[in-house]
Amino acid sequence: MAALIVAKALGARRIVAIDALPDKLQRALELGADEAMTPDEALNSGVKVDVAAEAAGNTRAFETAFAITGVGGTTVTVGLPAPGQLSQIEPLTLTAEARTVKGSYMGSAVPERDIPRYEQLWRQSRLPVERLISSELPLYEINEAMDRLSDGTEIRQIIRFPSVQEQPHE
Repeated sequence: MAALIVAKALGARRIVAIDALPDKLQRALELGADEAMTPDEALNSGVKVDVAAEAAGNTRAFETAFAITGVGGTTVTVGLPAPGQLSQIEPLTLTAEARTVKGSYMGSAVPERDIPRYEQLWRQSRLPVERLISSELPLYEINEAMDRLSDGTEIRQIIRFPSVQEQPHE
């Protein structure tokens, strides 16, 4: 979803959101995606995009992103799959269709350059990062919060730390 709002803020012409969870597809449309579909719908529809950003950290998601990347397009992988996971793509497609595959860790950001730019977009109401917050939880629920992130039911969560008055005394 972060990639979606950044693409929107930077003026992407067409944003196609792909996710296996219906709630996330609906959220993507609310955040400005032009279309939203499941991976199977995307593959079966023949949709092609100039840039496909995979952020799930899932090998099938990467393969789907590669499959929907059009001729001359770029597949960007941001997600972090578990060590040792492998994907299959057809190398001939890279050459025959002049495609590019790029990795991007943490958005490949240069903080001195990018944070002021993101702040400016946010202040102009073009980068609504607060709309990515799907829940707020107390610190003692952090394990459950991580489980919900892992299973894909949350987007971003705020963990509330206890106030001084709530701190246990020894």
